[in-house]
Amino acid sequence: MIFLHHISFGFPAGDLLFNSIDLTIPSNSKSALVGSNGTGKSTLLKIMAKEIEPQEGNITVQGGLFYVPQMFGSFDDLSVAQCLQIDQKLDALQKITAGEVNEVYFETLNDDWDIEERSRKALQYWRLGNLDVNQKLGSLSGGQKTKVFLAGMMIHEPEVILVDEPTNHLDLEGRNLLYDFIGKTKSTVVMVSHDRALLNLADTIFELSNQGISTYGGNYDFYAGQKEAEDEALQNDIHSKERALKKAREKERETLERKQKLDARGKGKQEKSGVARIMMNTMRNRAENNSSRLKAIHAEKIEGISGELRELRSSVRNADEMKVNFNNSGLHSRKILISAEEINYAYHENNLWKENLSLEIRSGDRIAIKGFNGSGKTTLIKLLLGNLQPSNGKISRADFQWIYIDQEYSLIDKTMTVYKFARQFNDRALPESEIKTLLARFLFGKGTWDKKCGVLSGGERLRLMLCGLSISQKARDLIILDEPTNNLDLQNVEILTDSIKDYQGTLLVISHDAVFLEEIGVRREVLLR
Repeated sequence: MIFLHHISFGFPAGDLLFNSIDLTIPSNSKSALVGSNGTGKSTLLKIMAKEIEPQEGNITVQGGLFYVPQMFGSFDDLSVAQCLQIDQKLDALQKITAGEVNEVYFETLNDDWDIEERSRKALQYWRLGNLDVNQKLGSLSGGQKTKVFLAGMMIHEPEVILVDEPTNHLDLEGRNLLYDFIGKTKSTVVMVSHDRALLNLADTIFELSNQGISTYGGNYDFYAGQKEAEDEALQNDIHSKERALKKAREKERETLERKQKLDARGKGKQEKSGVARIMMNTMRNRAENNSSRLKAIHAEKIEGISGELRELRSSVRNADEMKVNFNNSGLHSRKILISAEEINYAYHENNLWKENLSLEIRSGDRIAIKGFNGSGKTTLIKLLLGNLQPSNGKISRADFQWIYIDQEYSLIDKTMTVYKFARQFNDRALPESEIKTLLARFLFGKGTWDKKCGVLSGGERLRLMLCGLSISQKARDLIILDEPTNNLDLQNVEILTDSIKDYQGTLLVISHDAVFLEEIGVRREVLLR
């Protein structure tokens, strides 16, 4: 069980990331923490893991805990055994087995006599059976690093497991192994993820936002349904407030017009009856004061409704506003764009694929490239685009426009400002004001235009790329996406999905996200072995 009491956290010289969070996570439950990029999901998970301290509040975790981080760069110089926190126990076991009877070794091992066997079985489960636990983590691929830490969940058998974006870099087999493990474990699990298949294994969804934390009892599909109902109710509230505001303004106008007519009629009667000038001035001042009070009453009511309306509108999710209307490709349907015949690529004189690969890509195709970690998916993309040359076979290409959006968004110059990068796409001479309007539509307000692209998060870089494509008039005949949903929150995955769903050109995607592939209409796949 996990108890969070009045947890607050903020970065130095910055606003609070979250304030006074109270949360109870019961034992043996499977919970997911969701929310937009920047709300502090990973930070809150690190606080639960005791990796960082909150500014205020306290946390209680009952039972042993194992934490799987999102980033592994700080572990690259450590051995696999050190990362798994088993190096000292393995060393103690080896010393004892060799006949050394130092009491320190027995204390270190702490009767954990099967540590070697548990470690071997865990690594085999995650398809790392041939891994030397003494080698550096930095020598492994991204998927292998993730699997090393996931193996730790099985080795330590903790009461509490915290995982941060565990499906990043995992191949399809690795994801299925994770789904199976999470589905069967009796441990308390808290996960941060954008993987909807994984989130559907949760029995509770916690949504973190700048308003605090909200609880939804159910899996992700249930949560999505609830959010849709909430959005519908919010829209109904907005329409109701808009009608109330219109009615209040009409009422103000009618009341003031009626008052002006009555005042004018009264003034005429007073003039005819010969009322003294001093009395006329007093009565006029009284009428003006009454009009001012009447205006103030109506203005206060209108401002109150307007404020409520602004607050409601600020709560609307912006996915629909950020949808990109890609210009459709001008190529005729089924035109052959790329033809690869019996190709392969050699690393150190060894072919990458067991069998040579033949592939034809036609205009309008939607193709997913799949394969295990290290199977050469990104290498194939580089071969197809001409950035690498095959060691076997040949590749022919037609003349077409393409854009390759890799998982690091390397097309974005990190030294450029947000505005200057967006301006690069302005091939139709849009005025500066329109570019800035489009940036604002993609949530880049005035305060971000001079910000360096290098400090943007993955979700922000995605939005900036989509903004650039919406500015450009050039139609991309082929869009290539390399693990596009990695490191994106659910809203940004939704934005990406909606943006390319109606695209009529050719799409080539490296992804193991089955839900994403289905939603964007991928019907064909190339499996690398």
